[in-house]
Amino acid sequence: MKTKSFLALALLVTVAGVCIVGPRDLRAGEVTPPPGYKVLEPIRHGNLTVFPVVAAKSYPTGEFLTLDEGLRSGEVIVTEAGNVQGLIRRHPTPAIRSEGAQVNRLVLVNNSKRPLLLLAGEIVTGGKQDRVIGKDRIVPAESDPVDLSVFCVEPGRWVATSSNFGASEAMYGGAAGGPIKRGQPPMAMMAQPSVRAKAMADKDQNQVWAEVRKQQAAMATVEVAAAAPGVATEISNTSSYAKVNENEAVKKQVDSVAKPIEQNYQSLIRQLRDRNAVGVVVAVNGRIIWADMFASTDLLEKYWPKLVRSYASEAVVTRAKEVEVGVSQAQAFLGDMEGRREMIESEPGIYRHTEITGDGFKAFSLTSLLPKTGFEVHVAKMAD
Repeated sequence: MKTKSFLALALLVTVAGVCIVGPRDLRAGEVTPPPGYKVLEPIRHGNLTVFPVVAAKSYPTGEFLTLDEGLRSGEVIVTEAGNVQGLIRRHPTPAIRSEGAQVNRLVLVNNSKRPLLLLAGEIVTGGKQDRVIGKDRIVPAESDPVDLSVFCVEPGRWVATSSNFGASEAMYGGAAGGPIKRGQPPMAMMAQPSVRAKAMADKDQNQVWAEVRKQQAAMATVEVAAAAPGVATEISNTSSYAKVNENEAVKKQVDSVAKPIEQNYQSLIRQLRDRNAVGVVVAVNGRIIWADMFASTDLLEKYWPKLVRSYASEAVVTRAKEVEVGVSQAQAFLGDMEGRREMIESEPGIYRHTEITGDGFKAFSLTSLLPKTGFEVHVAKMAD
């Protein structure tokens, strides 16, 4: 694509195999080719509205491993940077420097024979602090240790609770994409949109911490409202975003919003499989705030249980006068991908990550560059 002007000289930088193209202005009218998304009639519960999205085309995504699948099987290891010694290195690439644990850095190894898909907003618990993944990316099969960019979502702890990271008990998942059931292996929870936005768009640890504290305070209000008179509450005693969401009163409130929508759309996904159901547009209190789209119905099904809980968490703590939003507004939100500025980061032969800044929104797309792919695996869009 041609550009009209640059904010600064576009730079092409290669760091540990990752190519980064500096931010550039986009020419007026310069847009990404339309993906053929169509928004359907919404599913509503309380102040949360979810619009199913179908696509003109679906892509084969069976080779991708999710973080939940990798953590459950033990084929994916996430650990503090200081624990990198001894992890398998299969290729003659520069080793990750081990400088001890760091707030915004974790190390991941994918021992699976499948490429691993990581989504921004997924939370891993353990180590010295719980962390949230800051950017969508693909980690190749049987990888060497990969340096992950993360943000802390537990500002009050810097003491190891485990050597490796796992999932949160806030998510009780059966088989990937299956119904949430107690007693089943937990899933890595997805941060609610307001927290995801601070990690993905602002990329600022202080902003993430501020939003975590804000949401903790809001959830504490939920807990107090649900508690019997004289019963002590728990949320004020923890700084962990994950543990706040594991609180029984909070889970019950989130479930009351999430369950009806989760079950209705899971049923609808099966009905819409031949129409390529791939995602959702999300509104809270009549305001469209987010959209998540995937390359296939299979991927949507795997992520749906924790995505809907993240949307429900946002709805629980966002109270305002409810205004009804319709299909035309959701379609317009999804159709507007014209930006003023973009940033591209690419790991050759693995993935390309594109961030587009437009008027009133940011959009993020992850494109697989693995053999026989070349398609967008995940697209997220947030309203400013």
